[in-house]
Amino acid sequence: MRKFQQTNDFNEIVYGRRSIKTYDPSVKISKEEMTQILEEASTAPSSINMQPWRFLVIDSEEGKQKLAPLSRFNKEKVLQASAVVAIFADMNNFDYAEEIYGKAVELGYMPQEVKEYQLNAFKPLYSQISEAAMRDIILLDAGLVSMQLMLVARAHGYDTNPIGGYEKDQIAEAYGLDKNRYLPVMLLTVGKAASEGFTSYRLPVDRTTVWA
Repeated sequence: MRKFQQTNDFNEIVYGRRSIKTYDPSVKISKEEMTQILEEASTAPSSINMQPWRFLVIDSEEGKQKLAPLSRFNKEKVLQASAVVAIFADMNNFDYAEEIYGKAVELGYMPQEVKEYQLNAFKPLYSQISEAAMRDIILLDAGLVSMQLMLVARAHGYDTNPIGGYEKDQIAEAYGLDKNRYLPVMLLTVGKAASEGFTSYRLPVDRTTVWA
């Protein structure tokens, strides 16, 4: 996969990020580059490395038109953006345990005996875990990958806006996904800003932090 020009200045990536309200609709992001963005975002940490995040990339006109009525308070952003990434959390994420740990052994990341020890320890725990506890785990992990995705997109020169206000009870089925398995986390619009966006005030650290 070819490398793309990225913005590597830390201050520009972190402090320059804005929640963008308007996008340049003429800008397209290739499937190749979006794949790279998602690969880089997917290096985010997750509980026992189960990587429960699932991405639905909506970048066709047909796909965005389907999404528009489900995100009516953010319709213009959805239609203007180069892509909208719908981020889900997979309740059946442990189905991938053997693949993840087996590949780690194959690549030399862990020895076979460590894989067997860990899976033997995790399998009974995950087989008995409550639905509420699983939701807590995977929504936390999906939140981590979502923030990383915003920063990675910024490093690639794109702007983003996270959206929580949409029809979460309808979006999975609208795109042919099992709504009981895939929990909606957020929509993330991605593209080139058509306006600067607004700088917002952040509380100073001494207002949000306690030292112990």
